[in-house]
Amino acid sequence: MLRNHFHLPAAKIYLCGNSLGPQPKAAAAELEKEMASWRTRGVEGWWEGDGPEGGWLGFHRRLEDDLAGIVGAAPQEVTVANALTVNLHLLLVSFFRPTGQRRKIIMEAGAFPSDQHAIISQLKFHGLDPATDLIEVKPRPGEHTIITEDILEAIQEAGEELALVLWTGVHYYTGQFFDLAAIARAGRSVGAKVGFDLAHAVGNVPLQLHDWGADFAVWCSYKYLNGGPGAPGGLFVHERHASDEELPRFAGWWGHRERDRFLMRREFRPEQGAAGWQISTVPVLGMAPLLASLPLFAKAGGMTKIRERSLQLTNRLYALVAQLDGLTILTPRDEKARGAQLSIYVPGHRPDLEHQLSAAGLVVDYRQDNLLGTEGGILRLAPAPLYAELEEVENAVAILRQVLAV
Repeated sequence: MLRNHFHLPAAKIYLCGNSLGPQPKAAAAELEKEMASWRTRGVEGWWEGDGPEGGWLGFHRRLEDDLAGIVGAAPQEVTVANALTVNLHLLLVSFFRPTGQRRKIIMEAGAFPSDQHAIISQLKFHGLDPATDLIEVKPRPGEHTIITEDILEAIQEAGEELALVLWTGVHYYTGQFFDLAAIARAGRSVGAKVGFDLAHAVGNVPLQLHDWGADFAVWCSYKYLNGGPGAPGGLFVHERHASDEELPRFAGWWGHRERDRFLMRREFRPEQGAAGWQISTVPVLGMAPLLASLPLFAKAGGMTKIRERSLQLTNRLYALVAQLDGLTILTPRDEKARGAQLSIYVPGHRPDLEHQLSAAGLVVDYRQDNLLGTEGGILRLAPAPLYAELEEVENAVAILRQVLAV
């Protein structure tokens, strides 16, 4: 769709945006603008600048409109700050408040390790036992993905014991796109808070966070948002919590309301909305590339148009890979239950496979199997619709056939 807006590796097919998105061509210019402001203004760059918000004090607001459009939220409900797991911990302080019998957390089995680390450490911090207070929903025997009905049933069974539903948008390992609207409804129906990890979903699939009613969500910005390696993460907090100054949180001065932040008072008064969960000074140079990447989603016609293109690419990829003998596609056949990623099981662990494919002209992600309990590995191919082409999908499968000899 907007391939000419990106720098892509020369002479290679890049299907690894699920790990790191390519660099937008305008990113260097956006970064140089802030470097120039630093160079010419010094500290005065905080309140003097050429952007619509002036200097760096309101830098995060430059990103809110575009980000809100991508995740289906109001601008006040989103912000860019910190990193994904940091934001997850910060929001768990506010939205995981175990009391009495309502103290359990539900999440998917085999979640990304960072989420598992965060949740287990939070349970232990509250003096709870992950063996009894963490409910993990697994695929049924012989299946690779999780059925929505099983998720909803587990939420209903937990009922009044459930404090939090934390669910991923698109599973990093299988590429399954979950029914987040149904999960949010189910969680709230039993009185639990609901949060989403959207690391592999943001910029990949259409989201409607406000309408779905989730309490919070977190994501990183370096995958489908193409913000650069280690780019600051983002977070969503539903507007019903926007003005709740009594909601517990770990406070930091950049979350204090801007109008009197520099009075340097001891009392913390949070900024309205998601910005009130910021902690430290905004990382201007880390956020600048997002000024180049986020507007591209609107330029491409929004997430509905991007989704249409994504389905064309993944449907073609699915059909071609299905013709290769000896491989198993873990990602659902149903196009509504997958994003831009196709996960393929390859029998027999091949630690050099990623390098072999790269040498042949295909950049993808390969991981040794750690969920299925086999000696094989998982190839993850992600034809991200902003820059991938149908011809590349076809050529990628030809390379797979050649290198894997299938």
